[in-house]
Amino acid sequence: MINKDEIIKSNRTLRDVSELKEVMWLNPRLTAYEEAAEKINMDVSAIDDAKGRLDKFAPLIEILFPETKISRGIIESPLKEINNMKNKLVSSYETEISGRLLLKMDSHLAIAGSVKARGGIYEVLKYAEQLALKSNMIKESDDYSILAQQKYRDFFNRYKIQVGSTGNLGLSIGITSAALGFNVTVHMSSDAKQWKKDLLRSKGAQVVEYDSDFSKAVEEGRKLSDQDPMSYFVDDENSMNLFLGYAVAASRLKKQLDEMNITVDEDHPMFVYLPCGVGGAPGGITYGLKSIFKDNVHCFFVEPVHAPSMLIGMATGLHNDICVQDLGIDGITHADGLAVGRPSKLVGKMMDYVLGGIFTTDDYKLYDNMRYLHDTEGIDIEPSACAAFEGAVKMQNSEEGKKYITEHKLKDKLGNAVHIAWATGGKLVPEEINRQFLATHLN
Repeated sequence: MINKDEIIKSNRTLRDVSELKEVMWLNPRLTAYEEAAEKINMDVSAIDDAKGRLDKFAPLIEILFPETKISRGIIESPLKEINNMKNKLVSSYETEISGRLLLKMDSHLAIAGSVKARGGIYEVLKYAEQLALKSNMIKESDDYSILAQQKYRDFFNRYKIQVGSTGNLGLSIGITSAALGFNVTVHMSSDAKQWKKDLLRSKGAQVVEYDSDFSKAVEEGRKLSDQDPMSYFVDDENSMNLFLGYAVAASRLKKQLDEMNITVDEDHPMFVYLPCGVGGAPGGITYGLKSIFKDNVHCFFVEPVHAPSMLIGMATGLHNDICVQDLGIDGITHADGLAVGRPSKLVGKMMDYVLGGIFTTDDYKLYDNMRYLHDTEGIDIEPSACAAFEGAVKMQNSEEGKKYITEHKLKDKLGNAVHIAWATGGKLVPEEINRQFLATHLN
């Protein structure tokens, strides 16, 4: 039984969290990379394997999704310097952001228009490969573009894929599965936006709606899938395949930084701010980034004040054995993609020694930052993705941020730093909905 009063009494940060105050929590277990990698048994070869599999599937992706022809079937997003946005944040929040501010635009990834395109598409492709190899429909030496043929669609149509989602993972799994020929069912929580449900149905996915939160949608979806021997469940709370698909982002980011002549080393630190829901996408990306940049990258999650599930799980050490409701928090937020009450068991424990910390942000800032980005850079991303900017704003302008910078001996290196706000979704938002977002004021 979770004793709310004891938890709050023993931890000032969690008391503030329970009162819906914005906080920055520093991870006391953060460890130097080499030691951390040993503690969590970090397997870099598994990331390389995932990257190789995505490369192998590229010719098929190019056929199924013609919008990827320009990238030859590689699903990757732009990395853009946003200096006008940086200036706007500095003036609006009366803060300091030393170094450069970049936007990693997973909001504009092909096919699914969100960070979930990475892990979600990878997991579906790996499952398709597994089925086809096991049934001797293909050999590993084959050109996987043959899977676009009708006979393979007919084969995959015998199988079902199911997933629980607040929205973006559902889009990723639903669109990809349907394109391959699978029967796909997306179990969506009450937080999911109607336009996402409509889009999924238009692509041929079945959508099951729930009046409850994300965890319930996942639980029910898993239960129904387990009852069907021809069904495969994509488990956003515990999937290593999703996690590894997300981790591939790191080597591709490294290439983009090299192309922009941006150095990341001991004298040129990199700060990365990642919106966090259940934790799979930001966790996988952090895992990948640490494997490449080691102690020179500093990763932080950002959660809504109404759904700080990963913060509560990591700060208490209880991980998925505690939820936000245990601290009297409702879990209801305008950041639909981050509306998660219970964190991933898999991810929290893997972040224990590599994550710098977690910020929380008020919902009204999501819309303010969305307008700032629209006005200064002409870029539209969805409200959930705008949580990332809280990290850049608070890193040098909060007591905890200054403490982190001092402890890691970064103060004299901040002028050489690069800050990356990871935009997690937005490309597929209908224009009418986007206008509504831009016109929303909560404060």
